[in-house]
Amino acid sequence: MRKFERNLIILFILFIAFAYITKHFSGNLFNNPLSFVILDKDNNLLNAKIASDGQWRFPEIKEVPLKFKIAITTFEDKRFYLHNGVDIYALSRALYLNIKHNKIISGGSTITMQIARLSQKNKPRTIFQKTREIFLAWLIEIYYSKDEILSLYSSNAPYGGNVVGLQAASWRYFGRMPNELSWAESCMLAVLPNSPSLVHIGKNRNALKHKRDVLLNRLFMLGYINKETSNLSKEELIPDKPNDFPQEAPHLLDRIMKESNNNMHNIVKTTISEKLQNHAYLVLERYKPNLIGNGINNAAAIIMEVETGKVLAYIGNYNNLDDTKDGCQVDIINAPRSTGSILKPVLYASMLSSGEILPNTLVPDIPIQIGSYSPKNYSRGYDGAVPANRALAKSLNIPAVKMLQSYGVQRLIFMLQKLGLTTITRSENDYGLSLILGGCEAKLFEVAGMYASMARILNHYNDNNKYSKNDIHLPIFKFQKINNKVQNDKSSFINASAIWFTFQAMLDVDRPPEESNWQMFSSGRKIAWKTGTSFGFRDGWAIGINPKYVVGVWVGNADGEGRPELTGIKTAAPVLFDLFSLLPNENEWFNKPTSNMVKANICKKSGYLTSDICDDTEEMLIPANGINFKKCPYHKLIHLDKTEKFQVNTDCEEPSQIINKSWFVLPPTIEYYFKSKNNYYKTLPPFRVDCKEKLITNPNKVMEIIYPKNLTQIYIPKELDGKPGSAVFEVAHRKSDIVIYWYIDKKFICETKDLHQAALNPLPGKHILTLTDENGETLSIKFEVLDKEKK
Repeated sequence: MRKFERNLIILFILFIAFAYITKHFSGNLFNNPLSFVILDKDNNLLNAKIASDGQWRFPEIKEVPLKFKIAITTFEDKRFYLHNGVDIYALSRALYLNIKHNKIISGGSTITMQIARLSQKNKPRTIFQKTREIFLAWLIEIYYSKDEILSLYSSNAPYGGNVVGLQAASWRYFGRMPNELSWAESCMLAVLPNSPSLVHIGKNRNALKHKRDVLLNRLFMLGYINKETSNLSKEELIPDKPNDFPQEAPHLLDRIMKESNNNMHNIVKTTISEKLQNHAYLVLERYKPNLIGNGINNAAAIIMEVETGKVLAYIGNYNNLDDTKDGCQVDIINAPRSTGSILKPVLYASMLSSGEILPNTLVPDIPIQIGSYSPKNYSRGYDGAVPANRALAKSLNIPAVKMLQSYGVQRLIFMLQKLGLTTITRSENDYGLSLILGGCEAKLFEVAGMYASMARILNHYNDNNKYSKNDIHLPIFKFQKINNKVQNDKSSFINASAIWFTFQAMLDVDRPPEESNWQMFSSGRKIAWKTGTSFGFRDGWAIGINPKYVVGVWVGNADGEGRPELTGIKTAAPVLFDLFSLLPNENEWFNKPTSNMVKANICKKSGYLTSDICDDTEEMLIPANGINFKKCPYHKLIHLDKTEKFQVNTDCEEPSQIINKSWFVLPPTIEYYFKSKNNYYKTLPPFRVDCKEKLITNPNKVMEIIYPKNLTQIYIPKELDGKPGSAVFEVAHRKSDIVIYWYIDKKFICETKDLHQAALNPLPGKHILTLTDENGETLSIKFEVLDKEKK
């Protein structure tokens, strides 16, 4: 009875233990922190972040590769598919050997039991612990399939040092995915966790090779591999040392982690091309010494496919995340930065799309003051007026401001938001007209996505003469299925022809002499490109587009420090074109969307639709809505005598002797600058002397004040020596050799001839400036001089 009772007690204890383990078994065996892993589009490892416990422990492998599956079951558990977690034969054999040799020779553990032991953090091997592992192994076999059990083991087995799991070991020792391992590599990783003395790859390499080769022989004997494969596999060398994990795209890794709420149970397949990523980084590295030598410490670049919007290369900054001093840890691609001129093409395209401008329409390029805002061109010079497409190509600031003034700040804000810029959130009063010159912030990520969306609109319209709502979206950097369901629409808020003319203007790049070296960027491939420089030389931008790719570059200092040489053309553009050289050079260009265009007669000199008196016209294709644009306002019908040297009228000349002629006449201020840059421009002939007294003229037609404008508030600074300074007042007159008399508050100040400029120093307060030319034409404005000391 005593033996029966003892056995009954043992069974009862075992039952209680099994019940306890069952009650507390949830199936969640491992709750260890995991590394965060990102892969490229071809499943190459881009980057991984070590787990919080200092282990390289990759997320669980979902499907164990066949080679490793065969190797591990053959080596560790040859009856794996026959038992229910416990191999009684193996346990009995282990018990016999251990008793026979009076020490532990074999544990007899199955793969399932090893999972149980690993889940218990490898507690000491006692009889109780062994019993616990047996019970737990049975539960695991009930809860999981055989393939899932192999996945659990492969993901949690130790592989030396701080490497845990097959995926981490595969990359650590061979630099490849587990499913790309050879038979020799699979066998080495199968025997490695079984040998504690061999877990350091640099120690006992001969013993490790011997174990691997024994396993290869066994696989040959079992018919899994042939003799040739076995022999060739034995010739493969054991790695000398572990490889470092790739640290490519570190800023993208951090971004994905943050957007995943630091969910460490994740392995993300990205759209990145590892090869292109590496080459793009090398391009930035090549420019790094010169940039840093000029006090420019940061640079970022992004390369995208137009068709899908997939990001192929993501260089958030120089890849030194530990360099906090120079701001390299900042992901500039996703950081709001002042835009400079990089948004000018969107304004141009918007106005073309709505029919409020034509490609060659003259836009004023003269000194302007709007309230307290007085924009300047980069060159500090003026052309008087320039065709809109040339203003974009030359990146002139004043024409852009005049265009925005006409188009409206709120409308441009709406357009930018529709195209994907999330940082444009303030009111039109906050931005004002400086919006187009860098008065707002945008992310390189979204700017590149915006231009890619515009290119997609144009490409797809050319394919089927329709617009798709799917064409406008942010760049994609995580692998996902592309939505092939096209939502067609009859119209778009920005049409295809406007985009084509915009890219055409960006293709025909032109820069002033002050921005030297831009000619070097011309090449055999067609690229529409635009640069931007923020106020204070803090940000240098460059964007390039062709039908297949968009490349974006930012150069500057993450902390916002400006540098004299920090311009888009000098710092970002060279990088842009070197990055384009990494891409296939198919030299394609966007097809012209002629179905979204109309033919119209255009005045060659003004770029407007022809009026009845335009004398030099051409027929050309324009955006469809442009047919409703204005007719030329600059051609006037003037009356000349027979010599065509003087203007006359019917009060001084017989009607039969008068020659009526169309004449291209610009407003005085525009004419003042325009005629010095355009030799073809002819000023109006003077009136014949006998006609002058009877002529009633409009002063605004012959004379115009350039600075200050009416009702302007100005501040006149003191000189360095503390003496009162002066402000340069300027006037444009159709006749440069005429004398103009200057009065302030009816007090005569001076007279000018030829160059109508005067350095004046009115006292603080409100004043009236009056100008009278020698013909008696008069012009007056009001202005106010501010007293800064009182303020």
